[in-house]
Amino acid sequence: MAQLGERCGIKHGMKRAALAWRGMLEGTINPAKGESMTDQEAPERVHVTADDIEAANDLIDFIEACPSMFHTAATIMAELDEAGFTYLPENAAWDIESGGRYYTQRNTSSVIAFKVGEDLAATWGEDGVAGDYHFQLTASHSDSPTFKVKAVPELDGAGETLRLNTEAYGGMIDYTWFDRPLALAGRVLVREGDRIESRLLATEREVAIIPSLAIHMNRGVNEGFAPNRAVDLCPLISAGDLRQGDFDALIAEELDVEPEQILGRDLFLVNRQDARIWGWADEFISTPKLDDLACAYTSLQAFLDAENAHDISVFCCFDNEEVGSETKQGAMSTFLADALRRINGSLGFDDESYHRALAASMLVSCDNAHAVHPNHAEKCDARNQVVLNGGIVIKEAANQHYCTDAFSRAVFQAICNDADVPTQAFANKSDMAGGSTLGNLSNMQASMHAVDVGLPQLAMHSSYETGGVRDVMYAIRALTAFYERNLTINGAESVEL
Repeated sequence: MAQLGERCGIKHGMKRAALAWRGMLEGTINPAKGESMTDQEAPERVHVTADDIEAANDLIDFIEACPSMFHTAATIMAELDEAGFTYLPENAAWDIESGGRYYTQRNTSSVIAFKVGEDLAATWGEDGVAGDYHFQLTASHSDSPTFKVKAVPELDGAGETLRLNTEAYGGMIDYTWFDRPLALAGRVLVREGDRIESRLLATEREVAIIPSLAIHMNRGVNEGFAPNRAVDLCPLISAGDLRQGDFDALIAEELDVEPEQILGRDLFLVNRQDARIWGWADEFISTPKLDDLACAYTSLQAFLDAENAHDISVFCCFDNEEVGSETKQGAMSTFLADALRRINGSLGFDDESYHRALAASMLVSCDNAHAVHPNHAEKCDARNQVVLNGGIVIKEAANQHYCTDAFSRAVFQAICNDADVPTQAFANKSDMAGGSTLGNLSNMQASMHAVDVGLPQLAMHSSYETGGVRDVMYAIRALTAFYERNLTINGAESVEL
Protein backbone atom coordinates (compact mmCIF):
# COMPACT_ATOMS: atom_id res chain seq x y z
CA MET A 1 0.00 0.00 0.00
CA ALA A 2 2.93 2.32 0.71
CA GLN A 3 4.20 1.74 -2.81
CA LEU A 4 0.75 2.52 -4.22
CA GLY A 5 0.57 5.72 -2.20
CA GLU A 6 4.01 6.79 -3.36
CA ARG A 7 3.14 6.15 -7.01
CA CYS A 8 -0.21 7.90 -6.79
CA GLY A 9 1.05 10.87 -4.79
CA ILE A 10 -1.61 10.20 -2.11
CA LYS A 11 -0.71 10.66 1.55
CA HIS A 12 -2.23 8.41 4.24
CA GLY A 13 -5.02 10.83 5.16
CA MET A 14 -6.00 11.24 1.53
CA LYS A 15 -5.93 7.47 1.07
CA ARG A 16 -8.37 7.08 3.96
CA ALA A 17 -10.57 9.71 2.35
CA ALA A 18 -10.43 7.80 -0.91
CA LEU A 19 -11.52 4.61 0.83
CA ALA A 20 -14.35 6.46 2.53
CA TRP A 21 -15.38 7.91 -0.84
CA ARG A 22 -15.47 4.41 -2.28
CA GLY A 23 -17.78 3.41 0.56
CA MET A 24 -20.19 6.12 -0.52
CA LEU A 25 -20.24 4.64 -4.02
CA GLU A 26 -21.29 1.10 -3.18
CA GLY A 27 -24.57 1.40 -5.06
CA THR A 28 -24.99 1.91 -8.78
CA ILE A 29 -26.70 5.19 -9.58
CA ASN A 30 -28.95 4.88 -12.60
CA PRO A 31 -29.55 8.12 -14.52
CA ALA A 32 -33.14 9.19 -14.88
CA LYS A 33 -34.75 8.25 -18.16
CA GLY A 34 -33.86 10.76 -20.84
CA GLU A 35 -30.85 12.20 -18.98
CA SER A 36 -28.22 9.94 -20.53
CA MET A 37 -26.12 11.52 -23.31
CA THR A 38 -25.79 8.18 -25.07
CA ASP A 39 -27.97 5.26 -26.06
CA GLN A 40 -25.20 2.86 -25.08
CA GLU A 41 -26.01 1.10 -21.83
CA ALA A 42 -24.18 2.80 -18.97
CA PRO A 43 -21.34 0.58 -17.78
CA GLU A 44 -21.92 -1.12 -14.45
CA ARG A 45 -20.12 0.72 -11.68
CA VAL A 46 -17.16 -1.45 -10.73
CA HIS A 47 -14.49 -0.03 -8.48
CA VAL A 48 -10.78 -0.02 -9.20
CA THR A 49 -9.09 -3.18 -7.93
CA ALA A 50 -5.55 -3.96 -6.83
CA ASP A 51 -5.01 -5.74 -10.16
CA ASP A 52 -6.13 -2.61 -12.01
CA ILE A 53 -3.69 -0.49 -10.02
CA GLU A 54 -0.85 -2.94 -10.66
CA ALA A 55 -1.50 -2.98 -14.41
CA ALA A 56 -1.67 0.83 -14.54
CA ASN A 57 1.56 1.15 -12.56
CA ASP A 58 3.26 -1.28 -14.94
CA LEU A 59 2.05 0.87 -17.84
CA ILE A 60 3.56 3.93 -16.14
CA ASP A 61 6.90 2.11 -15.80
CA PHE A 62 6.76 1.22 -19.50
CA ILE A 63 5.99 4.79 -20.58
CA GLU A 64 8.78 6.19 -18.41
CA ALA A 65 11.21 3.84 -20.18
CA CYS A 66 10.04 5.08 -23.61
CA PRO A 67 10.83 8.81 -24.06
CA SER A 68 11.18 8.38 -27.84
CA MET A 69 10.11 5.89 -30.50
CA PHE A 70 13.65 4.48 -30.47
CA HIS A 71 13.46 3.86 -26.72
CA THR A 72 10.02 2.29 -27.18
CA ALA A 73 11.42 -0.22 -29.66
CA ALA A 74 14.42 -0.91 -27.42
CA THR A 75 12.17 -1.45 -24.39
CA ILE A 76 9.93 -3.83 -26.33
CA MET A 77 12.91 -5.78 -27.66
CA ALA A 78 14.37 -6.05 -24.16
CA GLU A 79 11.10 -7.59 -22.94
CA LEU A 80 11.12 -10.00 -25.87
CA ASP A 81 14.72 -10.99 -25.13
CA GLU A 82 13.82 -11.61 -21.50
CA ALA A 83 10.90 -13.79 -22.62
CA GLY A 84 13.23 -15.98 -24.71
CA PHE A 85 12.49 -14.65 -28.20
CA THR A 86 15.12 -15.01 -30.95
CA TYR A 87 16.13 -11.90 -32.88
CA LEU A 88 15.98 -12.25 -36.67
CA PRO A 89 17.73 -9.34 -38.44
CA GLU A 90 16.11 -8.36 -41.72
CA ASN A 91 19.45 -8.69 -43.52
CA ALA A 92 20.02 -12.29 -42.39
CA ALA A 93 18.46 -15.63 -43.34
CA TRP A 94 15.48 -16.63 -41.22
CA ASP A 95 15.29 -20.15 -39.78
CA ILE A 96 11.86 -20.59 -38.20
CA GLU A 97 10.36 -23.66 -36.53
CA SER A 98 6.97 -24.62 -35.15
CA GLY A 99 6.77 -23.59 -31.51
CA GLY A 100 9.41 -20.88 -32.02
CA ARG A 101 9.32 -17.29 -30.76
CA TYR A 102 10.99 -14.58 -32.84
CA TYR A 103 11.18 -10.86 -33.53
CA THR A 104 12.65 -8.44 -36.03
CA GLN A 105 12.98 -4.65 -36.22
CA ARG A 106 13.33 -1.89 -38.77
CA ASN A 107 15.06 1.47 -38.26
CA THR A 108 15.40 0.63 -34.53
CA SER A 109 11.96 2.22 -34.11
CA SER A 110 9.49 -0.43 -35.38
CA VAL A 111 9.21 -4.00 -34.08
CA ILE A 112 7.41 -7.12 -35.27
CA ALA A 113 7.36 -10.21 -33.03
CA PHE A 114 5.68 -13.54 -33.65
CA LYS A 115 5.03 -16.91 -32.05
CA VAL A 116 4.55 -20.00 -34.22
CA GLY A 117 2.02 -22.48 -32.89
CA GLU A 118 3.42 -25.86 -31.89
CA ASP A 119 0.81 -27.68 -33.97
CA LEU A 120 1.55 -25.70 -37.12
CA ALA A 121 3.58 -27.38 -39.86
CA ALA A 122 3.74 -27.32 -43.65
CA THR A 123 2.06 -30.69 -44.01
CA TRP A 124 1.16 -31.54 -47.58
CA GLY A 125 -1.86 -33.65 -48.45
CA GLU A 126 -2.32 -36.06 -51.32
CA ASP A 127 -3.75 -33.22 -53.40
CA GLY A 128 -0.44 -31.35 -53.08
CA VAL A 129 -2.01 -28.58 -51.01
CA ALA A 130 -0.41 -27.46 -47.75
CA GLY A 131 -2.37 -27.53 -44.53
CA ASP A 132 -4.18 -24.34 -43.56
CA TYR A 133 -2.79 -21.76 -41.16
CA HIS A 134 -3.40 -18.09 -40.45
CA PHE A 135 -2.09 -15.04 -38.60
CA GLN A 136 -3.68 -13.24 -35.64
CA LEU A 137 -2.13 -9.81 -35.21
CA THR A 138 -2.23 -6.64 -33.16
CA ALA A 139 -0.71 -3.36 -34.31
CA SER A 140 0.10 -0.22 -32.30
CA HIS A 141 2.55 2.63 -32.76
CA SER A 142 5.72 3.77 -30.99
CA ASP A 143 5.63 7.52 -31.68
CA SER A 144 3.75 10.46 -30.17
CA PRO A 145 3.36 14.12 -31.20
CA THR A 146 6.27 16.31 -30.12
CA PHE A 147 8.91 18.67 -31.52
CA LYS A 148 12.01 17.50 -33.39
CA VAL A 149 15.35 19.30 -33.26
CA LYS A 150 16.48 20.54 -36.68
CA ALA A 151 19.86 19.76 -38.24
CA VAL A 152 21.16 23.25 -37.36
CA PRO A 153 19.86 23.24 -33.80
CA GLU A 154 20.35 26.71 -32.33
CA LEU A 155 18.66 30.10 -32.68
CA ASP A 156 19.79 33.32 -31.03
CA GLY A 157 17.11 34.94 -28.89
CA ALA A 158 16.56 38.35 -27.33
CA GLY A 159 18.65 39.29 -24.31
CA GLU A 160 21.58 37.03 -25.23
CA THR A 161 19.40 33.95 -24.84
CA LEU A 162 19.81 30.80 -26.91
CA ARG A 163 16.85 28.89 -28.29
CA LEU A 164 16.42 25.44 -29.77
CA ASN A 165 15.50 25.26 -33.46
CA THR A 166 12.66 22.74 -33.70
CA GLU A 167 9.74 21.75 -35.91
CA ALA A 168 6.47 20.02 -35.12
CA TYR A 169 6.31 16.23 -35.31
CA GLY A 170 2.65 15.26 -35.60
CA GLY A 171 -0.49 17.15 -34.69
CA MET A 172 -0.01 18.08 -31.07
CA ILE A 173 -2.05 20.52 -28.97
CA ASP A 174 0.52 23.31 -29.07
CA TYR A 175 -0.40 25.21 -25.92
CA THR A 176 0.13 22.14 -23.72
CA TRP A 177 3.86 22.43 -24.35
CA PHE A 178 4.23 25.85 -22.73
CA ASP A 179 5.90 26.33 -19.34
CA ARG A 180 6.95 22.72 -18.83
CA PRO A 181 10.62 21.83 -18.29
CA LEU A 182 11.53 19.59 -21.22
CA ALA A 183 14.16 16.91 -21.77
CA LEU A 184 15.60 15.52 -25.01
CA ALA A 185 15.47 11.93 -26.24
CA GLY A 186 16.10 10.00 -29.43
CA ARG A 187 19.07 8.56 -31.26
CA VAL A 188 22.46 9.92 -32.29
CA LEU A 189 24.66 8.51 -35.06
CA VAL A 190 28.27 8.39 -33.91
CA ARG A 191 31.41 7.54 -35.87
CA GLU A 192 33.91 5.19 -34.23
CA GLY A 193 36.80 4.74 -36.68
CA ASP A 194 35.40 3.04 -39.80
CA ARG A 195 32.10 2.27 -38.10
CA ILE A 196 29.00 4.46 -37.67
CA GLU A 197 26.69 3.30 -34.90
CA SER A 198 23.35 4.41 -33.49
CA ARG A 199 23.17 5.30 -29.81
CA LEU A 200 20.16 6.05 -27.67
CA LEU A 201 20.09 9.34 -25.81
CA ALA A 202 17.71 10.50 -23.08
CA THR A 203 18.90 13.43 -21.00
CA GLU A 204 18.60 12.86 -17.26
CA ARG A 205 17.80 16.52 -16.71
CA GLU A 206 15.36 18.97 -18.22
CA VAL A 207 17.24 21.17 -20.69
CA ALA A 208 14.61 23.41 -22.29
CA ILE A 209 11.36 25.27 -21.68
CA ILE A 210 8.87 27.06 -23.93
CA PRO A 211 7.94 30.17 -21.91
CA SER A 212 4.56 31.84 -22.25
CA LEU A 213 4.32 35.54 -22.99
CA ALA A 214 3.01 37.28 -19.85
CA ILE A 215 -0.65 38.28 -19.97
CA HIS A 216 0.40 41.92 -19.50
CA MET A 217 2.05 41.69 -22.94
CA ASN A 218 -0.69 39.61 -24.54
CA ARG A 219 -4.01 40.81 -23.16
CA GLY A 220 -6.03 38.80 -25.64
CA VAL A 221 -4.44 35.47 -24.81
CA ASN A 222 -7.57 34.13 -23.10
CA GLU A 223 -9.79 35.21 -25.99
CA GLY A 224 -8.13 32.91 -28.49
CA PHE A 225 -4.42 32.39 -29.02
CA ALA A 226 -3.01 30.48 -31.99
CA PRO A 227 0.72 30.00 -31.32
CA ASN A 228 3.10 30.54 -34.22
CA ARG A 229 5.37 27.50 -34.15
CA ALA A 230 8.27 29.44 -35.68
CA VAL A 231 8.03 32.19 -33.04
CA ASP A 232 6.06 31.28 -29.92
CA LEU A 233 7.16 27.65 -29.64
CA CYS A 234 10.94 28.02 -29.78
CA PRO A 235 12.33 26.40 -26.61
CA LEU A 236 14.71 28.38 -24.40
CA ILE A 237 17.93 26.50 -23.58
CA SER A 238 20.23 29.21 -22.18
CA ALA A 239 20.05 32.66 -20.59
CA GLY A 240 23.55 33.50 -21.78
CA ASP A 241 26.00 30.77 -20.80
CA LEU A 242 25.62 28.85 -24.09
CA ARG A 243 26.41 30.01 -27.61
CA GLN A 244 25.64 28.72 -31.09
CA GLY A 245 27.67 25.57 -31.70
CA ASP A 246 27.46 24.36 -28.10
CA PHE A 247 24.49 22.03 -28.61
CA ASP A 248 26.38 19.19 -30.29
CA ALA A 249 29.19 19.59 -27.76
CA LEU A 250 26.67 19.04 -24.97
CA ILE A 251 25.18 16.02 -26.76
CA ALA A 252 28.69 14.62 -27.25
CA GLU A 253 29.33 15.07 -23.53
CA GLU A 254 26.15 13.14 -22.73
CA LEU A 255 27.41 10.27 -24.92
CA ASP A 256 31.06 10.52 -23.85
CA VAL A 257 32.28 11.15 -27.41
CA GLU A 258 33.86 14.07 -29.26
CA PRO A 259 31.56 16.54 -31.07
CA GLU A 260 33.13 15.76 -34.44
CA GLN A 261 32.08 12.11 -34.03
CA ILE A 262 28.39 13.07 -34.20
CA LEU A 263 27.23 12.71 -37.80
CA GLY A 264 23.45 12.73 -37.40
CA ARG A 265 20.68 12.81 -34.81
CA ASP A 266 16.95 12.30 -34.42
CA LEU A 267 16.21 14.12 -31.16
CA PHE A 268 12.82 15.12 -29.79
CA LEU A 269 11.47 17.16 -26.90
CA VAL A 270 10.11 15.14 -23.98
CA ASN A 271 7.68 16.20 -21.28
CA ARG A 272 9.15 14.61 -18.15
CA GLN A 273 6.21 15.46 -15.92
CA ASP A 274 5.67 12.46 -13.66
CA ALA A 275 2.94 10.05 -14.62
CA ARG A 276 0.47 9.34 -11.86
CA ILE A 277 -2.64 7.54 -10.76
CA TRP A 278 -4.98 9.99 -9.13
CA GLY A 279 -8.53 10.76 -7.97
CA TRP A 280 -10.37 10.10 -4.72
CA ALA A 281 -11.14 6.62 -6.01
CA ASP A 282 -7.90 6.09 -8.00
CA GLU A 283 -9.89 6.20 -11.24
CA PHE A 284 -7.51 8.16 -13.46
CA ILE A 285 -4.09 7.71 -14.99
CA SER A 286 -2.35 10.78 -16.41
CA THR A 287 0.92 10.65 -18.30
CA PRO A 288 2.70 11.83 -21.41
CA LYS A 289 2.42 9.56 -24.47
CA LEU A 290 -0.69 7.67 -23.38
CA ASP A 291 -1.49 7.70 -27.10
CA ASP A 292 -0.30 5.21 -28.16
CA LEU A 293 2.00 3.65 -25.59
CA ALA A 294 -1.03 2.41 -23.66
CA CYS A 295 -1.91 0.23 -26.65
CA ALA A 296 1.70 -0.75 -27.29
CA TYR A 297 2.01 -1.93 -23.70
CA THR A 298 -1.33 -3.73 -23.38
CA SER A 299 -0.99 -5.52 -26.73
CA LEU A 300 2.58 -6.57 -25.86
CA GLN A 301 1.50 -8.01 -22.51
CA ALA A 302 -1.39 -9.85 -24.14
CA PHE A 303 0.94 -11.22 -26.82
CA LEU A 304 3.43 -12.45 -24.21
CA ASP A 305 0.77 -13.95 -21.93
CA ALA A 306 -1.37 -15.73 -24.53
CA GLU A 307 -0.81 -19.27 -25.78
CA ASN A 308 -2.16 -20.59 -29.08
CA ALA A 309 -0.81 -23.81 -30.57
CA HIS A 310 -2.72 -23.51 -33.85
CA ASP A 311 -1.90 -20.17 -35.48
CA ILE A 312 0.88 -17.61 -35.82
CA SER A 313 0.44 -14.83 -33.28
CA VAL A 314 1.99 -11.51 -34.36
CA PHE A 315 2.70 -8.30 -32.44
CA CYS A 316 3.47 -5.12 -34.41
CA CYS A 317 4.56 -1.72 -33.15
CA PHE A 318 5.11 0.73 -36.01
CA ASP A 319 6.82 4.11 -36.06
CA ASN A 320 5.63 7.33 -37.72
CA GLU A 321 1.87 6.88 -37.32
CA GLU A 322 1.61 10.47 -36.13
CA VAL A 323 3.05 11.77 -39.42
CA GLY A 324 1.14 9.54 -41.82
CA SER A 325 2.92 6.14 -41.68
CA GLU A 326 4.42 6.66 -45.16
CA THR A 327 7.97 5.66 -44.22
CA LYS A 328 10.02 2.50 -44.59
CA GLN A 329 9.20 1.64 -40.97
CA GLY A 330 5.59 2.87 -40.96
CA ALA A 331 2.38 0.86 -41.12
CA MET A 332 2.01 1.70 -44.82
CA SER A 333 5.45 0.30 -45.63
CA THR A 334 6.26 -3.25 -46.73
CA PHE A 335 7.60 -4.11 -43.26
CA LEU A 336 4.63 -6.23 -42.20
CA ALA A 337 4.10 -7.87 -45.60
CA ASP A 338 7.83 -8.62 -45.85
CA ALA A 339 7.83 -10.27 -42.42
CA LEU A 340 4.71 -12.35 -43.06
CA ARG A 341 6.02 -13.58 -46.42
CA ARG A 342 9.33 -14.59 -44.86
CA ILE A 343 7.56 -16.43 -42.06
CA ASN A 344 5.46 -18.27 -44.63
CA GLY A 345 8.48 -19.25 -46.73
CA SER A 346 10.73 -20.23 -43.84
CA LEU A 347 8.07 -22.61 -42.54
CA GLY A 348 7.98 -24.35 -45.92
CA PHE A 349 4.71 -22.93 -47.23
CA ASP A 350 4.34 -21.70 -50.79
CA ASP A 351 2.92 -18.47 -52.21
CA GLU A 352 -0.54 -19.98 -52.57
CA SER A 353 -0.51 -20.85 -48.87
CA TYR A 354 0.44 -17.27 -48.02
CA HIS A 355 -2.55 -15.79 -49.84
CA ARG A 356 -4.87 -18.34 -48.26
CA ALA A 357 -3.42 -17.50 -44.85
CA LEU A 358 -4.06 -13.77 -45.30
CA ALA A 359 -7.66 -14.46 -46.29
CA ALA A 360 -8.12 -16.35 -43.02
CA SER A 361 -6.24 -13.86 -40.82
CA MET A 362 -7.34 -11.00 -38.58
CA LEU A 363 -5.67 -7.81 -37.39
CA VAL A 364 -6.63 -5.81 -34.31
CA SER A 365 -5.43 -2.25 -34.89
CA CYS A 366 -4.84 -0.70 -31.46
CA ASP A 367 -4.89 3.08 -31.11
CA ASN A 368 -6.61 5.08 -28.40
CA ALA A 369 -10.09 6.55 -28.72
CA HIS A 370 -11.68 9.86 -27.67
CA ALA A 371 -13.68 9.65 -24.45
CA VAL A 372 -16.57 12.08 -24.09
CA HIS A 373 -15.19 15.31 -22.65
CA PRO A 374 -16.86 16.27 -19.34
CA ASN A 375 -17.25 19.88 -20.51
CA HIS A 376 -17.95 19.29 -24.19
CA ALA A 377 -20.43 16.49 -24.80
CA GLU A 378 -21.52 18.37 -27.93
CA LYS A 379 -18.27 17.37 -29.65
CA CYS A 380 -19.27 13.70 -29.66
CA ASP A 381 -21.90 11.73 -31.49
CA ALA A 382 -25.01 11.67 -29.31
CA ARG A 383 -25.34 7.88 -29.41
CA ASN A 384 -21.76 6.66 -29.84
CA GLN A 385 -19.96 8.18 -26.87
CA VAL A 386 -17.40 6.35 -24.77
CA VAL A 387 -16.34 6.93 -21.17
CA LEU A 388 -13.23 6.36 -19.10
CA ASN A 389 -13.18 2.99 -17.31
CA GLY A 390 -16.04 1.79 -19.49
CA GLY A 391 -14.12 -0.88 -21.40
CA ILE A 392 -12.23 -1.28 -24.65
CA VAL A 393 -13.51 0.83 -27.54
CA ILE A 394 -14.44 -0.48 -31.00
CA LYS A 395 -14.10 2.35 -33.53
CA GLU A 396 -15.96 2.59 -36.82
CA ALA A 397 -16.23 5.19 -39.62
CA ALA A 398 -18.20 5.17 -42.86
CA ASN A 399 -15.25 6.74 -44.71
CA GLN A 400 -13.17 3.67 -43.76
CA HIS A 401 -10.54 5.70 -41.91
CA TYR A 402 -11.08 2.99 -39.34
CA CYS A 403 -10.87 -0.56 -40.65
CA THR A 404 -13.80 -1.93 -38.65
CA ASP A 405 -16.74 -3.41 -40.53
CA ALA A 406 -19.71 -5.45 -39.36
CA PHE A 407 -17.83 -8.73 -39.74
CA SER A 408 -14.72 -7.72 -37.79
CA ARG A 409 -16.82 -5.94 -35.15
CA ALA A 410 -18.88 -9.08 -34.62
CA VAL A 411 -15.78 -11.25 -34.22
CA PHE A 412 -14.10 -8.96 -31.71
CA GLN A 413 -17.36 -8.31 -29.86
CA ALA A 414 -17.94 -12.05 -29.46
CA ILE A 415 -14.40 -12.56 -28.15
CA CYS A 416 -14.86 -9.78 -25.58
CA ASN A 417 -18.28 -11.08 -24.56
CA ASP A 418 -16.86 -14.54 -23.93
CA ALA A 419 -13.98 -13.02 -21.92
CA ASP A 420 -16.40 -10.87 -19.89
CA VAL A 421 -14.71 -7.66 -21.05
CA PRO A 422 -16.99 -4.64 -21.55
CA THR A 423 -16.84 -2.87 -24.90
CA GLN A 424 -17.90 0.56 -26.11
CA ALA A 425 -18.79 1.83 -29.58
CA PHE A 426 -17.19 4.97 -31.02
CA ALA A 427 -18.12 6.88 -34.15
CA ASN A 428 -17.25 10.44 -35.06
CA LYS A 429 -19.90 13.13 -34.90
CA SER A 430 -21.25 13.42 -38.44
CA ASP A 431 -20.30 17.09 -38.87
CA MET A 432 -16.72 16.61 -37.66
CA ALA A 433 -13.78 15.02 -39.44
CA GLY A 434 -12.10 12.26 -37.51
CA GLY A 435 -8.60 10.86 -37.59
CA SER A 436 -7.26 7.66 -39.08
CA THR A 437 -4.89 5.06 -37.75
CA LEU A 438 -2.92 1.91 -38.53
CA GLY A 439 -5.26 -0.81 -39.72
CA ASN A 440 -6.46 0.59 -43.01
CA LEU A 441 -2.88 1.60 -43.89
CA SER A 442 -1.19 -1.74 -43.15
CA ASN A 443 -3.98 -3.46 -45.07
CA MET A 444 -2.75 -1.75 -48.23
CA GLN A 445 0.27 -4.09 -48.17
CA ALA A 446 -1.13 -7.18 -46.43
CA SER A 447 -4.92 -7.27 -46.69
CA MET A 448 -6.97 -9.17 -44.11
CA HIS A 449 -9.97 -8.76 -41.85
CA ALA A 450 -9.32 -5.98 -39.34
CA VAL A 451 -10.94 -4.10 -36.48
CA ASP A 452 -9.92 -0.78 -34.89
CA VAL A 453 -9.93 -0.68 -31.10
CA GLY A 454 -8.36 1.40 -28.35
CA LEU A 455 -8.46 2.60 -24.77
CA PRO A 456 -10.66 5.66 -24.11
CA GLN A 457 -8.78 8.81 -23.14
CA LEU A 458 -9.06 12.56 -22.73
CA ALA A 459 -6.78 15.26 -24.16
CA MET A 460 -5.42 13.18 -27.04
CA HIS A 461 -2.25 14.77 -28.48
CA SER A 462 -1.73 16.93 -25.42
CA SER A 463 1.74 16.71 -23.91
CA TYR A 464 -0.01 15.17 -20.86
CA GLU A 465 -3.01 12.90 -21.40
CA THR A 466 -5.57 11.21 -19.16
CA GLY A 467 -7.15 7.78 -19.25
CA GLY A 468 -9.00 5.37 -16.98
CA VAL A 469 -7.15 2.99 -14.65
CA ARG A 470 -9.57 0.11 -15.25
CA ASP A 471 -9.24 0.28 -19.02
CA VAL A 472 -5.61 -0.88 -18.93
CA MET A 473 -6.58 -4.29 -17.56
CA TYR A 474 -9.67 -4.42 -19.77
CA ALA A 475 -7.44 -4.02 -22.83
CA ILE A 476 -4.99 -6.69 -21.69
CA ARG A 477 -7.82 -9.15 -21.06
CA ALA A 478 -9.53 -8.43 -24.39
CA LEU A 479 -6.35 -8.73 -26.46
CA THR A 480 -5.21 -11.84 -24.59
CA ALA A 481 -8.57 -13.44 -25.38
CA PHE A 482 -8.13 -12.48 -29.05
CA TYR A 483 -4.68 -14.07 -29.25
CA GLU A 484 -5.88 -17.26 -27.56
CA ARG A 485 -8.82 -17.89 -29.89
CA ASN A 486 -8.18 -20.12 -32.88
CA LEU A 487 -10.27 -18.22 -35.41
CA THR A 488 -11.43 -20.14 -38.47
CA ILE A 489 -12.55 -17.48 -40.93
CA ASN A 490 -14.56 -18.39 -44.00
CA GLY A 491 -14.30 -15.29 -46.17
CA ALA A 492 -16.70 -12.72 -44.75
CA GLU A 493 -19.50 -15.25 -44.43
CA SER A 494 -18.77 -16.96 -41.13
CA VAL A 495 -16.13 -17.58 -38.50
CA GLU A 496 -15.63 -20.40 -36.02
CA LEU A 497 -14.51 -19.10 -32.64
